[in-house]
Amino acid sequence: MELLVDFLKIQQAKEILGQLSSSKRREFLLDCADNLLILKEEILNANAKDLKKAQENNLSASMQARLKLDSKKIEAMADSLREIANYKDPLNRVIDGFSNHCGLKIEKVSVPLGVVAIIYESRPNVTSDTAGLCFKSGNVAILKGGKEAQNSNEAIIEAFFRALEKHSLPKECIILLKSMQNREDLKEILELEGVIDLVIPRGGEGLIKFVSTYAKMPVIKQDKGVCHIYAHKSCNQENALKIIVNAKTSYPSACNACETLLIDREIVKEFLPKCALSLSQEGTQLKGTKECCKILKENGILCEEVGESAFYNEYGEKIINLKIIEDLSEALAHISTFGSGHSEAILCEDYTLAEEFLNKVDSACVYVNASTRFSDGGEFGYGAEVGISTSKLHARGPMGVEALTSYKYKIRGEGQIRK
Repeated sequence: MELLVDFLKIQQAKEILGQLSSSKRREFLLDCADNLLILKEEILNANAKDLKKAQENNLSASMQARLKLDSKKIEAMADSLREIANYKDPLNRVIDGFSNHCGLKIEKVSVPLGVVAIIYESRPNVTSDTAGLCFKSGNVAILKGGKEAQNSNEAIIEAFFRALEKHSLPKECIILLKSMQNREDLKEILELEGVIDLVIPRGGEGLIKFVSTYAKMPVIKQDKGVCHIYAHKSCNQENALKIIVNAKTSYPSACNACETLLIDREIVKEFLPKCALSLSQEGTQLKGTKECCKILKENGILCEEVGESAFYNEYGEKIINLKIIEDLSEALAHISTFGSGHSEAILCEDYTLAEEFLNKVDSACVYVNASTRFSDGGEFGYGAEVGISTSKLHARGPMGVEALTSYKYKIRGEGQIRK
């Protein structure tokens, strides 16, 4: 396999990147941002080819939405790279420093992970974001996008290859793998223990499960996003409506979009029809429990009755589940059962209740009176994210450059020996 042939070159690139100065890494990424804009037409033409093929292959609407690029998105990709470039240097930070009992001076210092493989589907902007984040954190990036976006990914990565050439850096610093016919071909990558230090899968449930099953190296999962909003009886209903509509409809194919709305029984007859109407006006299909459907039918609003299994679904489209909840305890139990550990929100004006929700919900991102759509590296000020981790080791939530570092101990002595 190509990766094995290039093993020594990858190791050399890893060493060079690990020692590259902060100013050189910054300058490189700024050049990449400029290159994206220079290559805008080439990237859009390549993306048009992918979109045409996606339509011929009857890819879902949500997959096509993730795949599509336009001028605005390419400009956003360039802006994201500039933000990553100007982010504080994540390397060589002294995380802790102390002296031990015999006078050894010990420093805990941040270092790159080494070689990071990112396996992802559909979204071509992930190519630019992850390549930039890996470079900023001194890591070799091995990128494997979906075959549906191969033309787009190759056009985008050209912006990085040109910058590598300009700065006389090895091409193995950023590797874009060729399209593979099926997931079985991924096994060869996932067996490269000793070459790849970390693999991050970004995509559907099937991809995550496959990578987790076969990877010989550590995996950080960006699992599916079954995100919830709980509208408590104390919520400001006007604000709550805006938040719910934003969380579901602003980008329904995103993993941080709300999939289930839980409504407090005490306000359900008043608030549920308001929510349903607002969501329906944005083209959202409503699904819910028998009781929700009955209330909405009385108000002339269509709702499809679903069973409990539907609450495990990540729709990725303008579809939302509706359920009536008795109290906070039932909301917490529902989220614990059906949630994916991604992002959850409570809408309420009760401070004590809000704090209890923040403390008891075991998800990467937990909100009070805000949309779950903020679970994003750019929104958190990282420029972008390499993924939104639903794991707990070693990173959780939106993963910026700092999540792509490890640490080592630097110990300075004056002849000490251990007794």
